[in-house]
Amino acid sequence: MSATSTRTISMAFSAGAITATPSAAAATNLNSPAAIAAPITLAPGDNTIPVPTGGAVTKAVTIVKPAGNVATIKLKGAGGDTGIVVDPTDPDSFSLGASQVNIILNASTTVTGLVLIWS
Repeated sequence: MSATSTRTISMAFSAGAITATPSAAAATNLNSPAAIAAPITLAPGDNTIPVPTGGAVTKAVTIVKPAGNVATIKLKGAGGDTGIVVDPTDPDSFSLGASQVNIILNASTTVTGLVLIWS
């Protein structure tokens, strides 16, 4: 089953009298998988996670890490990649190209309670 998905990234800044609230909206996905995978446990090392298909078009993944996580997590495109280190507790939202079939999350130690939101 697919659904309509709208994804927006919002920020708020303040420094004394200066405030700003920029935001950026992704294009609406009319054929989103609208899938939430929870809870996910990452094993130490590379964890290959397939991008949902089933007739839907996955355009993004939002990764919500468990509160209090201290493990290092890297997002990788392939096993040989160095990857990028993401914050251990802040959520991340990444757009995905149409050809992306897997994502790899590399964990320094076991991570329990991760949530993946596919849109």
